[in-house]
Amino acid sequence: MALILIRASSQGKLLNAIADIERHAALKIAGKPKIVEIEMADEVAKSILKQKLKTKSKIAAIVSVLEDTTKSIMQIKKIHPPAHLLVISDEYTEYNQIKEIFGKSPPLKGYYSPK
Repeated sequence: MALILIRASSQGKLLNAIADIERHAALKIAGKPKIVEIEMADEVAKSILKQKLKTKSKIAAIVSVLEDTTKSIMQIKKIHPPAHLLVISDEYTEYNQIKEIFGKSPPLKGYYSPK
């Protein structure tokens, strides 16, 4: 199971990015995406990338996918979603923080699985 942090400039782009994860990257989303604070998402992205961010996000969410981290990274590389996606593996120190936040965060409104 992998966690994907999504940073976007609008809810529409966020929802399109989630749809791209399912349709084009062929990753199976487990449960519902969770909304997270944008400041926290930007800080985690900055910490993982180890560089300044070009833009600040206006909305952010975390998605849990059933596939492992390596497969998730390889599949995400193949698509071009309208948002910034970060696959967070357990190798990062932020992983436990993100996992804890994922458990406590409210579900993202507007998301419907294509099942």
